Amino acid sequence: MSEHNMNEILSQRPLRQKTIGILGGMSNQATGEYYRMLNKQLNQHLGGWDNGEIIIASVNFGNIQSFVREERWDKAATYLEDKIRRLEAAGVDVIACVSNTMHRVVEPAMAGRTTPFIHIADPTGKAMRKAGIGRVALLGTMPVIQSEALRKRYCETFGVEVITPNKADKESIDRIIFDELVRGDLRPESKAEYLRVVKALRAEGAQGVILGCTEIFLLINQSDFPDFPVFDTTALHIEAIVDFALAE
Repeated sequence: MSEHNMNEILSQRPLRQKTIGILGGMSNQATGEYYRMLNKQLNQHLGGWDNGEIIIASVNFGNIQSFVREERWDKAATYLEDKIRRLEAAGVDVIACVSNTMHRVVEPAMAGRTTPFIHIADPTGKAMRKAGIGRVALLGTMPVIQSEALRKRYCETFGVEVITPNKADKESIDRIIFDELVRGDLRPESKAEYLRVVKALRAEGAQGVILGCTEIFLLINQSDFPDFPVFDTTALHIEAIVDFALAE
């Protein structure tokens, strides 16, 4: 957006802007970070006291945890489709889901709807393609790490091959997410475990790593890997949402 157009928009009160719809609660840790970071970035663009207009449908993570653990994806779809309808009824201009894992049901639920949907994988795919990454490690919950649909999306749309941890490391990564990170429990030994897994995947030829769970960045980030690209799905997703909200 040009500076002239931005100044013209900011001269009008109330400020006309797009309303962001967040499908959250998966977990509340990630949702809180989305709210904080969205408002921070929008304020950096808009200045003054301005930030975003955001509507959050925050679900009960206990339900989500149960659906995922018991692989009741049909129940999860029904549960989240109701929340999507509520966001649309509230008049949001775009919908974003804060969970990589739950895109498994949210993506098909958004298909055919008129409300724009920003898929969490796409900003990461674009960033990897721009960086010239051809092979990347993926960390996340077990459903994310095992997702053939996600692997296919990164490969066919963005030309990036995905490699994943071995069985024992997958289980360790998943356990730390569900037992610790979603509760805001950040342990040094768990960080060391994640760093070890990334090092092993790098030895297998990974040229970067995707933090494919929206809480992982709370534990490890780019500062832990000075010479190894880290693709944080949370930060990249938020940037894409901000870009949409500010687009003319």
